[in-house]
Amino acid sequence: MIKKAILAFVILVLGSGIGFFVFKSEPRLNKNFGSEKSFFKNHPFRLGLDLSGGSHLVYKADTSLVPPNQVSDSMSALRDVIERRINIFGVSEPVVQVQHSGLISGAEEQLIVDLPGVTDVKQAISMIGQTPLLEFKVEAPEGTPQNATVDKDGKVSLDLNSKFVATELTGRYLKKATLEFDTNTREPKVSLQFDDTGTKLFAQITKDNKGKMVAIYLDGAPISTPVVREEIPNGQAVISGSFTPVEARQLVGRLNSGALPVPITLLSTQTIGAILGDSAVNAGVKATIIGFLMVALFLIIWYRLPGLIATLSLCIFIAIILTLFKLMPVTLTAAGIAGFIISIGIAVDANVLIFERVKEELRSGQSISNAISAGFARAWFSIRDSNISNLITAIILFWFGTSLIKGFALTLGMGVIVSMFSAITITRIFLSVLGFIGEGKIARFLFSSGLSK
Repeated sequence: MIKKAILAFVILVLGSGIGFFVFKSEPRLNKNFGSEKSFFKNHPFRLGLDLSGGSHLVYKADTSLVPPNQVSDSMSALRDVIERRINIFGVSEPVVQVQHSGLISGAEEQLIVDLPGVTDVKQAISMIGQTPLLEFKVEAPEGTPQNATVDKDGKVSLDLNSKFVATELTGRYLKKATLEFDTNTREPKVSLQFDDTGTKLFAQITKDNKGKMVAIYLDGAPISTPVVREEIPNGQAVISGSFTPVEARQLVGRLNSGALPVPITLLSTQTIGAILGDSAVNAGVKATIIGFLMVALFLIIWYRLPGLIATLSLCIFIAIILTLFKLMPVTLTAAGIAGFIISIGIAVDANVLIFERVKEELRSGQSISNAISAGFARAWFSIRDSNISNLITAIILFWFGTSLIKGFALTLGMGVIVSMFSAITITRIFLSVLGFIGEGKIARFLFSSGLSK
């Protein structure tokens, strides 16, 4: 009994402490969270595009050099690369989708990017623009018209871009990039390793262009024009030039994070506000609090002392789940908040099942202590089965759903897991500790349910 009392006190203190820090640092569920000095200032709630607004970017993809039957695959690869690049910057639940502006695929491909919480358009553009476009070009055949350029001094020179023609080998086939240093000059260089398809393409390019230059282009500009001495069958290439170690390291990181399979051009930008707005969010929080208070009032009136314990357990559950939302962190959208509210209902449902079983044991003449143990044991199987089914539903929704549905599924699944802990462990510990009140009429009245007796 003493051990259970100590454990109950520790849980109560931890729950109260967690709740204090969560709600002290987050007085309102809006984008100004974390304004006070606390540990949680560095872990604010992440709000989705519908609650906090963000940036909406539209890009045009240049697929003119891509074979028609490969346009769809190239756009899918482009979308994956952009998503991976954005995720590196910590943007939660970005929405990146391909849009066909023409009647047929490849007529005009566009990429739509929504970045929740990023209201600085320049920052949003920078996230996308830092992803490099890596291309390999070979010398143009003899007789190909050469474009000339004139500098400010009137000097005429051939345009280097017109001297080379594109090949199928791009950063799409890059497996990895590594930073190395020349053993003689100690100058940094970037070593490239292609995948199986890229290795075959590079081997063919070097075989067909012995004694000629193969230009390596990054973001449309030539950064290296080595002369091919022999065929390179192992799929390894080297980019060397006037790199500093820092520049070379940055290039390696950018290439490894994803090289664009096709070039993109920014068409339009838009900063969008929260769809629901602060007032709607605050109204939703107020409604949630009122709903919680009504549920707590019902539990206390109907189940008396166990209802009070369930309310306390529910408060600890809410504090724990909100803390997890902060520390993981979880992006809260309107759908995600709905999943959280449903999980609160599931937590209450588990307590109702337990208390009903305890009530049945008390009616059969069991002592309060035995009724509590038997009630939890009998209710466990129903709670287990219902929560497993809820978890399976959440997993399926998360696995197959869109980003909006995934937010709902994630908060629901987390809530189900934590609610099982709060209902089975926290509530049981507190109820067991209360066994000291004895077996008198008052004790049985406090553990009974309903408005009578």
